[in-house]
Amino acid sequence: MQQDGHAQRPMMGRRARVAATAAAAVSVLALAACSGPSTPGHPVISIGAGSSTTVVSDPPDSTPPAAPAVITAFRGHDVNPIAPIKVSIANGTLTSVAMTNSEGKQVRGAISDDGTSWQNAEVLGYSKTYRIVAKGEGEDGSPITTRSRLTTLTPNNMTMPYFQRIGGYSLDRGDKFGVGIVPVIHFDEPIPNRAAAERNLQVITTPHVDGSWYWSDDQNVHFRPKDYWPSGTKVQIVAHVYGVNLGQGLYGQSDVRSNFTIGRRQVTVAYDTAPKSVNKVRVYNAAGHVIRTMNTSMGEHSGEEVNGQWINFYTLDGTYTVIAHEQPANMCSDSYGLPANAPGGYECEAIYNATKISIDGIYLHELTSTIWDQDHGYDVSHGCLNLNTANSLWYFNHSMIGDPVEIHGAKGAPTLEVWQGGDWTVPWKRWLAGSALH
Repeated sequence: MQQDGHAQRPMMGRRARVAATAAAAVSVLALAACSGPSTPGHPVISIGAGSSTTVVSDPPDSTPPAAPAVITAFRGHDVNPIAPIKVSIANGTLTSVAMTNSEGKQVRGAISDDGTSWQNAEVLGYSKTYRIVAKGEGEDGSPITTRSRLTTLTPNNMTMPYFQRIGGYSLDRGDKFGVGIVPVIHFDEPIPNRAAAERNLQVITTPHVDGSWYWSDDQNVHFRPKDYWPSGTKVQIVAHVYGVNLGQGLYGQSDVRSNFTIGRRQVTVAYDTAPKSVNKVRVYNAAGHVIRTMNTSMGEHSGEEVNGQWINFYTLDGTYTVIAHEQPANMCSDSYGLPANAPGGYECEAIYNATKISIDGIYLHELTSTIWDQDHGYDVSHGCLNLNTANSLWYFNHSMIGDPVEIHGAKGAPTLEVWQGGDWTVPWKRWLAGSALH
C-alpha cells in the first residue's frame, strides 16, 4: 500500500532496539569469556540466562599467616645435675643454643637433625648456675631469641665410692686375680638407702657370670658369684652414683669404674688332721691335679681369755683367699688382742715368705722353729699355717691375690666370718639375703 508516493516501511519499536543492543552485548561478552581468565585485580563478569548479569570478584587468598615461632627452654631451681636439659622450638628451627656456667664455660650439646630441639651432652655440676641463650627462625624466616636460667641442687652431704678387695686393699684397674677374688665398693660415708646405691652398681662380665652384692655394713658392699669365677673372665664394675640421692640428702660425689681379669685357677686345700696324722696342704691346678703337697703345723686347739674376750688359736674352717704377700710380715700377738706378756703372747718379729689369707692375720709362712711339729703332726701355731723354707717360698711365689684357700677340720671351732675375709664361706642363700634388693 502506498501513500503520498512513498513506500511504507515497517516501524522498529523501541523495545526491539533494546533487545538488539542486549544481544550485541551478549555476543561481545561471550567472546571475552572465551578469551581466558580475567586480569588479576579485575572482576569476572558472567552472564546467566536472560538479560541479567552477575559480577564475581577474585577469591581471597586462603593461606593463613604463619604461626609465630615459640622456643621453650629448660629452667628451674634445685635441678638434678644428671637430668637432661632440653630446648625446643615450635613453628620454626633452632639456629644456635649456648648453655654456659657462671665461669663462662659452655656445656657440650647438640641440635637435633630436624632442628627442632637441643639437649646437653654432659652432666652438670652440683651447686651451679647455668644460663641458656637459644636462637631460631620462624617458618617465615623471622628471628627469635629466648633466654633462661637454672640452678642445680646442693647436696646435704656427699660420699665417694672406692674400689677395694677383701682386707681394704686397693682394687687396681687392669690387674689379674685368682678365681676367688671378691671386689668391694667402699663408701666414705654410711649409706642410709642401700637399695638406692645398689641399684646404681653395675657388674659387666665377659663371658656372662651371675653374681650378687652383699652388704657387710653400711659402708662396704661385696660382690661374688655363687661359685669361683671362671678363668679368663673379664670384669668391669661401675658405680653410677653421681646425682643419685642415697638417702637423707646424701649424694654420690662421682661415678667410678674399674676392671680386672680372672687368671688361672689354683685352689689350695688344707686338712687339720693332727695329732692323728701329719697335716697336708695340697695345691690344685685347673685340671684338679695336685701340683704341690706341703706339711704344716696349724693353730693349736686352744685359746686364751683376755679381759673377758676369748682369743681362739684354731685355724678356723672356711674358705679364705690370698689377700697379700709380705716379705717380711711383722707379726705381733698384740695385733689380734693378745698382749705380748700374756700366756702365749709374743713380741713383734719379722716372718718371711708370708702369704696373708685373712684380715685378722692368718698366713701361710716360713717358721723353721716348728719344722719338727710340721713333719710329725702337731699343731702349735696361733692360727697360721707354718711351712718350711722351701714350701713357704714356693707358695709365696706361685700364689696369686684372690686364690682360694679352703681349710677343713678345725674340730668344733667357729667358722670363718666375713669380717675376717670369709666371703666364700657364706652359703649362697645367705649371701643373696645380704643384698639390699632381695
